[in-house]
Amino acid sequence: MTWAILLVGLVVGVVSGIVGIGGGVLFIPALIWLLGMNQHKAQGTTLAALLAPVGIFAFLEYYRNGNADLRVGLLLGAGFLVGGYFGAVGAQHIPEVWLRRVFAVTLVAIGSRMFFSQ
Repeated sequence: MTWAILLVGLVVGVVSGIVGIGGGVLFIPALIWLLGMNQHKAQGTTLAALLAPVGIFAFLEYYRNGNADLRVGLLLGAGFLVGGYFGAVGAQHIPEVWLRRVFAVTLVAIGSRMFFSQ
């Protein structure tokens, strides 16, 4: 399970590096679909992954209420650190128009899946 979580962090890092979006847009659906977390736990855990320095107070509130998995969040963060670098390196070789299209399709696909799922 540890390797699967690191892999999620890596993939989210690569995609985020390519399309320039925050990890939460991808982490939250991944945690719900792949790890079976509920929305609250996925949001709180994502804040743990993106903790320094942005989400410390929000994360602490989720954590106090039992809605954050610190271990999973830190492992996602480690994968995201490496994946973000490689995604950013790869993005330098993709034409701007294609980056814009990939970004738009990513947001629409994830938004549609979240909107129409139970």
